[in-house]
Amino acid sequence: MKDKSFETQAIRAQHNRSDNNEHSVPVYLTSSFVFDTADDMRAAFADENDAFIYSRYTNPNTNEFVNKMCLLEGAEAGVASASGMSAIYTTLAGLLSSGDHVIACSSVFGATHTIFTKYFPKWNISHSYFNADHPEKITELITPKTKIIYLETPTNPAIEVIDLEVVSKIAKENKLLLVVDNCFATPFLQQPIKYGADIVIHSATKYIDGQGRVLGGVVLGKKELVNEIYLFGRITGPSLSPFNAWVLSKSLETLSLRMERHCENALYIATEVEGHPLLEFVKYPFLKSHPHYNIAIKQMKAGGGIVTFSLKGGFEAGKNFMDKLKMIKISPNLGDSRTIATHPASSTHCKLSAQERNSVGITDGLIRISVGLENKKDILQDILQALS
Repeated sequence: MKDKSFETQAIRAQHNRSDNNEHSVPVYLTSSFVFDTADDMRAAFADENDAFIYSRYTNPNTNEFVNKMCLLEGAEAGVASASGMSAIYTTLAGLLSSGDHVIACSSVFGATHTIFTKYFPKWNISHSYFNADHPEKITELITPKTKIIYLETPTNPAIEVIDLEVVSKIAKENKLLLVVDNCFATPFLQQPIKYGADIVIHSATKYIDGQGRVLGGVVLGKKELVNEIYLFGRITGPSLSPFNAWVLSKSLETLSLRMERHCENALYIATEVEGHPLLEFVKYPFLKSHPHYNIAIKQMKAGGGIVTFSLKGGFEAGKNFMDKLKMIKISPNLGDSRTIATHPASSTHCKLSAQERNSVGITDGLIRISVGLENKKDILQDILQALS
């Protein structure tokens, strides 16, 4: 399948059919698998074959989902996880040891920030943050204990775009691992491995599913690294359910179509609201006014489905805007077929101080719009009436 296009791989890559010759792969709702002999079971546990043992380890549905994602991202191997955050934690915990140091972009998802600041210090794992505007300054943060450079691009929720070529070069020159959260872009818009990333992470809950139905995560990359992450996850247990894996694998069949529409709608919304008198700024990677526009058009196929803007009037103006929305729903999720709005200062990033939020571009009046698949004029009308 590697010689086929993205769209064909997403549809045609399937787990082997059973003796029933089913057209669509069934859901393998089983906790474990059986063996004909004791020696067959011994061989499976000794890794002498690829037999299924237990669905916490592997399952035909999770295998199909992971194999598809490997094809789409250009990865050697992968492992599925119960959620995006379990994928992030399992990756970092599986690769890091006590005393190690991580360099991360300061603009990261709130839960990822909490891992770095609250939990990793318990295990003597330290971190330093770099600004997305100046990735070249990563070199100033490297210590003898540094092991991983971690980043999102585009970032959540500031929609900053980080030059993967620049960071990858720094990582390679200093023998560091580059881990990239590719959730906002999806493999359809951006493939970090092509730019030198060692590991790519997705919250499959978002655009991979695309309809707000299930939780899931996936880690993809170099085989020897993924194996370490897989072994950690196999023992600690954040496994993806077979049903969720089945849903996610089926969802990949429409990923390219959905992302094209998300991007078309988002660019339209960003263009139409830019310059609105009640807004301080509008950010979208494929707007020419975006500070990282040239990087975005270099490494992304399109700008993605997230638009952010900041209301004059700050915190209260942001809350008032949310309360005035009629069609667009308020939710912490994103990547749904339905358009969703979030006010980070009062929700996803409320536990950060105002100073911490501002340092990563999250103003008190910032609104994150996950632009859905509805008619773009209907989406715009709801935003404009809430701004009026």
